[in-house]
Amino acid sequence: MGKDTIADIITSIRNVDMNRKGTIRIGSTNIIENIVKILLQEGFIDNVRKHGEHNKYFFGHRTILNLRRISQLGLRIYSNYQQIPRILGGMGIVILSTSWGIMIDREARLEGIGREILCYIW
Repeated sequence: MGKDTIADIITSIRNVDMNRKGTIRIGSTNIIENIVKILLQEGFIDNVRKHGEHNKYFFGHRTILNLRRISQLGLRIYSNYQQIPRILGGMGIVILSTSWGIMIDREARLEGIGREILCYIW
């Protein structure tokens, strides 16, 4: 794994989806835990199981059509709540890092907050 943990998790999920494997292991950080929780709540992941000894996640997956990292280490992309893009007319989600934590675009618009756009999932 490199220094960009969000890019690493997106790449791991994308690789598992392309290879049609059932599970992957991902190192655990707070950001990764929040992103995995969002993917589980939105129905992109079937189940999550945390292996306590090595702090890894094992999860089965559903088909994710596309994942795209937006804000990167060298180029941060920020948006206010009015300019958060709608992915496929609301069918996809935008994951943001806000002052209230990691959240999806619908929640950020309802709360009236925006910040760094982490990734798109559709």
